[in-house]
Amino acid sequence: MKKDIRIGIVAAEFNPSVVDKLLASAHKTLLDKGITESNITTLRVPGAFELPLVAQQLTDHHDAVIALGVVIRGETAHFDYVSSACAHGVMQAGLNTDVPVIFGVLTTDTVEQAMARAGGKSDKGVDAAQAALDMINIMQACSESEPKDE
Repeated sequence: MKKDIRIGIVAAEFNPSVVDKLLASAHKTLLDKGITESNITTLRVPGAFELPLVAQQLTDHHDAVIALGVVIRGETAHFDYVSSACAHGVMQAGLNTDVPVIFGVLTTDTVEQAMARAGGKSDKGVDAAQAALDMINIMQACSESEPKDE
């Protein structure tokens, strides 16, 4: 893996009891893997719908970006619109920039399900941070395997 890896994290403010746990575990994982505090940029946005725009902006100066948020199903179609737009936008940010943008957004039916995935048996903050590091390695391998112009 290359030295001085820079990771951007964009986290939604909405559902802070869950998102803050995802953010803390992603951040700790990066530090545990040797990423220095000064090479981690964390920005907050109002909600999951706003994640893609800032994620794409962070790709300019980072080797990977992690988008963290939670969308919990309610009684209206709002869940469907927000979760779909967020997933599509995060994917598009990576495709537009060739920088890995990791989808660390929980889409659940209940708060309890979200809490179980943020520090419970399955910690999606840890998973997102590890996926970012893995994708940096994969993208580096891809660029090294490209044919050289002769």
